[in-house]
Amino acid sequence: MNSSYDPRFRLLYRIGEYFALAMLIIIALQIVVYVISPPPDTVKGFYELFSRNTFLGLLSLDFLYLLNNIILVIIYLAIFVLLYKEQPVASLLALILGLIGVACYFPSNPAFEMMTLGSQYFKALPEQQSIYLAAGEAVLAGYTGTSFNSYYFLSTICLLLLSYAMIKSTVFKKAVGFWGLISGFFMIIPSSAGLLGMIFSLLSLIPWMIFILMLMLKFKELASMTAE
Repeated sequence: MNSSYDPRFRLLYRIGEYFALAMLIIIALQIVVYVISPPPDTVKGFYELFSRNTFLGLLSLDFLYLLNNIILVIIYLAIFVLLYKEQPVASLLALILGLIGVACYFPSNPAFEMMTLGSQYFKALPEQQSIYLAAGEAVLAGYTGTSFNSYYFLSTICLLLLSYAMIKSTVFKKAVGFWGLISGFFMIIPSSAGLLGMIFSLLSLIPWMIFILMLMLKFKELASMTAE
């Protein structure tokens, strides 16, 4: 058994396994929602969507991604525990940057702000509705603003560092790290960077899902091994 395997973290590995599976399901659901019901391209369109279906409105503004990032924190911690003994600097830097990145994402997500503004928009007098449209424009501007781009950049650096550490370690198969590097490469251009950014973001999903699947299998293996 590798010296990096620590039975004290058996529960963390098991949680990491289940959370990795949950992340794969969430990504699949996000894709389905996007294909079946593409998000509106105007503030008024979002308000009308919330008026028709509140939950679909939340989904159209990446509500599931909020859950996804909570899961990501646990996965980061599980990877860090496994890599720290062999790659302390890379794994520690990756953990710190990854956690800061996740923290940056939450204030960038406008799902509940848009839900509230949409409700107020339809209650307002016609001459007052322009105020809520302007407020919605401001909120959506922050959707892909400084906080989001900070999250994207820090998450990319985190993934590249973790992938490098995985390749150098004896804990993970090198293929896990290589898939992480491929995903990280496509994340270099943020999804907020127009059409090119959107294409790169979509391309990063395939290696990312393979990366998460391989992590899930590794966590499952470790949780079973440490139970012995």
